[in-house]
Amino acid sequence: MLARPLMLLGAWAVACSSAAFDGQVYRNDEVAFRVGPVPGNWRRIQTEGALLAFRDDSRGATVAVNARCGKDGDDVPLESLTHHLFLHFTDRRVVSQERSMLDGREALKTELSAKLDGVPKHFSVLVLKKDGCVYDFLEIRDTESGEDFDRFVRGFGTVS
Repeated sequence: MLARPLMLLGAWAVACSSAAFDGQVYRNDEVAFRVGPVPGNWRRIQTEGALLAFRDDSRGATVAVNARCGKDGDDVPLESLTHHLFLHFTDRRVVSQERSMLDGREALKTELSAKLDGVPKHFSVLVLKKDGCVYDFLEIRDTESGEDFDRFVRGFGTVS
């Protein structure tokens, strides 16, 4: 059941042949980036739909990060990139959207509710474009968002 929501965000593709995550920095053949602290209650999961994915069983939440480079993001607004992630969902309702700066670039954070296969879920999504790549951070949960996701995202930065 966890993999299905991530797979339905179908624009995400795994584009790496070798990847490594040391608990703070993720690297593959296309991208290298750091993230904020990974809480102890998050366990890493494997999914075809994300570069990094975690499950927080205590909150019924799944967190995923993906990046796609050189494909579709250069001239596409952040709102459109966000909307594209939710094409397969019904009863979408944006709760809030706010722009902020993250790693020297404008980012768009969207809180929304939507139904997936008729089941209501809450989402926090942050989309950012940097150096020819689009980065998507996603939290899928049954209840309100926690601070852990925000700290995780705020720690993002590209690395060489």
